[in-house]
Amino acid sequence: MQTEIKKVALVTGANTGVGYQIAKSLAEEGYTVYVGARNQEKGNIAATELGKQSKAVQLDITDSQSIDAAVRQIQSEAGYLTLLVNNAAISNAGTLGRTMEEVLGAQRPSVAPMDEMKTVWETNVFGTLAVTQAFLPLLRKAEKARIVTVSSALGSLTLNANPANPYRSAFDAVYGASKTALNGVFLSLAIDLANTNIKVHLVSPGFTATALNNFQGTDSVEEGSMEPIRVALSEDLPTGSFTGPAHYAGADNIVPW
Repeated sequence: MQTEIKKVALVTGANTGVGYQIAKSLAEEGYTVYVGARNQEKGNIAATELGKQSKAVQLDITDSQSIDAAVRQIQSEAGYLTLLVNNAAISNAGTLGRTMEEVLGAQRPSVAPMDEMKTVWETNVFGTLAVTQAFLPLLRKAEKARIVTVSSALGSLTLNANPANPYRSAFDAVYGASKTALNGVFLSLAIDLANTNIKVHLVSPGFTATALNNFQGTDSVEEGSMEPIRVALSEDLPTGSFTGPAHYAGADNIVPW
């Protein structure tokens, strides 16, 4: 196990939105930040804007060859990874230009197309775990390492089982349930890695206006990034945590599973 001199982070989906804000804060705190982006050119632009030893890495989390190439790049350049932030996600794979309401209507379990459901889950669940598994050897080389996965309170079974939850109707089979599955997988990972040097955290940014919801969220990207940034920078949170913004999660920031 190597004691690192500098903290090294990889943020997936970091060329825009919440991922970009997380990468920016990490860079400002002195991390070497790998800006993961499916499009290399967009990643290069974001890394140039961030400066402060930020580097672009082409990374499509649904493409095993892309994942392997990203691992090789970071292995060669840094040799270890202190922090993996799983931010990359999609909300739908249907017709472009639809409103959030149209997307949610089409993703109800009674009508959701199986091919769209599989595509979204391929990114949000299977791709996220695949990239995590691939980077575990580099995370194990750090003295202390963390995995922070951006999830959603929309995936909380406890909250959605409550008829008083104002967002309950948005719990669909495609995006919402993919976050429930993601939560389950990464809670399982936290248990699996409990006796290692790697902590695992899940975090909800809240209802943030991003491309995921056609920019119809109630919180700005800066507001929605605050809790993910807090968790990404925190080194003393207990492993297996699931937190969100205080305005709905409460003073302790804990989101129920």
